[in-house]
Parts: sequence; C-alpha cells; structure tokens
Amino acid sequence: MSQIKRLVLDVLKPHEPTNVQVASAIGDIQDVDGVNLSLYEVDQQTENVKITVEGTDVDFDLVLQTIENLGGVVHSVDEIIAGNKIVEEEETLHDRG
Repeated sequence: MSQIKRLVLDVLKPHEPTNVQVASAIGDIQDVDGVNLSLYEVDQQTENVKITVEGTDVDFDLVLQTIENLGGVVHSVDEIIAGNKIVEEEETLHDRG
C-alpha cells in the first residue's frame, strides 16, 4: 500500500484538551513530520478545527485513534496525498466556472 504523505481532516473537538495539546499529540506519532491545526468555529461546548498532517508514512488509523482518544470526532477527510511525493492540487477550467 502506498505511503500517506498528507491528511487534511475536519474535526469537531471539545475545548479541552487544548488545540496545542491535540496538535502536539498528533505530532508525536511516528513518521509525522508536521501538524497544522486551524480553528474555524467555536460554540459553547465544542470547536471545529481543520487538521493537516504531513509525514513520510502517516498512519491514518493512528491519527484517527489519537483524535478520538482526545474526545474529537472526524467529520470528514478533506484531502489525502499518497505516493512517493506530494502532488499539489491544480486549478482547472471546471474550478473557475
């Protein structure tokens, strides 16, 4: 199976643990090189965050398990990049429509 290089996840999480703690826990996973966690919505009990994970061979199941163990729920997997290199998405004529 091809190695995962990037995951972009839409996650609903409680206010605690903090976003720093969540990003740090994901960053501690073997073969994860970096984590970007962006807050985009807050309500009384929860926060919606986008989590981008990059690495040499990201363990998808372990990332999900880590998020769930911290009280989070993955709403969607918005991007997956796998293979030998990261291929960036290109805009097409269809995207401009």
